[in-house]
Amino acid sequence: MEKKLKVGIIGCGGIANGKHMPSLQKLNDKVEMVAFCDIIEEKAVEAAKKFGTEDAKVYTDYKELLKDETIDVVHVCTPNRSHSFITVDSLEAGKHVMCEKPMAKTYAEAQKMLEAAQRTGKKLTIGYQSRCRADSIYLKECCKNGELGEIYFAKAHALRRRAVPTWGVFLNEYEQGGGPLIDIGTHALDLTLWMMDNYKPRMVVGTSYKKLGKQQGTANAWGDWDPEKYTVEDSAFGFVVMENGATIILESSWALNIRNPIEAATTLCGTKGGADMLDDDLKLNYVKNNRQVVETPDFNAGGVAFYDGAKMDPSELEARLWIDAVINDTEVNTKPEQAIVVTQILEAIYESAKTGKPVYLA
Repeated sequence: MEKKLKVGIIGCGGIANGKHMPSLQKLNDKVEMVAFCDIIEEKAVEAAKKFGTEDAKVYTDYKELLKDETIDVVHVCTPNRSHSFITVDSLEAGKHVMCEKPMAKTYAEAQKMLEAAQRTGKKLTIGYQSRCRADSIYLKECCKNGELGEIYFAKAHALRRRAVPTWGVFLNEYEQGGGPLIDIGTHALDLTLWMMDNYKPRMVVGTSYKKLGKQQGTANAWGDWDPEKYTVEDSAFGFVVMENGATIILESSWALNIRNPIEAATTLCGTKGGADMLDDDLKLNYVKNNRQVVETPDFNAGGVAFYDGAKMDPSELEARLWIDAVINDTEVNTKPEQAIVVTQILEAIYESAKTGKPVYLA
């Protein structure tokens, strides 16, 4: 039996408990979680009891965890502010790193992460599990095969009507760098750029709004938020022009008076056809025999949602692809060279919204 990879978890909050640790637990034939770190010790202790080996260690200082030379892989599941320096330190300590999205608060911080990965030769990936959905995998194959032709217009959708996360540090601009744009807009933008295979932005115009954050009696999905702690935008929008002339419109919100919310979705328009993830379904549109045709793939059967014959949810598939890339020394599913462009565009949207001017990236 091959030696199992030893994994350390840095940050034992919601995303670690909801996504990373349960997914890794399903890979117990390949990995074992041997170290858990959180600035709140009780969280690390609880995670170790639930997901760790019998002799799993608990830390409140991630630098102490990194001193353990037996750890092969680190998952960074902390607030956005600390993604960059924890990832860089982990790579420098000889660990492969899965960092939760977004890559970082700023493009400069993301660059440090990419440079550290290149310098150390260790693998780095970012947690964009929406790529691992069945509809996303199918649409990516359509794009790779040229079925849509040249994709020159797209929309990245991340719109919630009243679903502001009221726990943790989501409302804290210092810790997170922003609100819905950097939290869920990042997923939609990553999907869109990945489908287009276009990572060269030229110009960005952005707007952001704090119109609803001070309201009360909000009918929010997770209960009323505290207006005094709501320091981020409640919606933000971006208009992106790529170097080849393609246009992307990014729309994001936690609170917006919109009838049909939609999240982690994309709309693509190409020279041969189009596609959208609206209405909770992937639909392709094109012309055939001089007729307009709309096609809806059936994801209740078939192989695109499977891995080695086993059907699994996107988070588990993401974890499996990541761990296999480390074991087999192959390319990661989400490359840091791609994720850094998502951060670059998000930062430009915030900057444009702040200054009222376009931001030129090329």
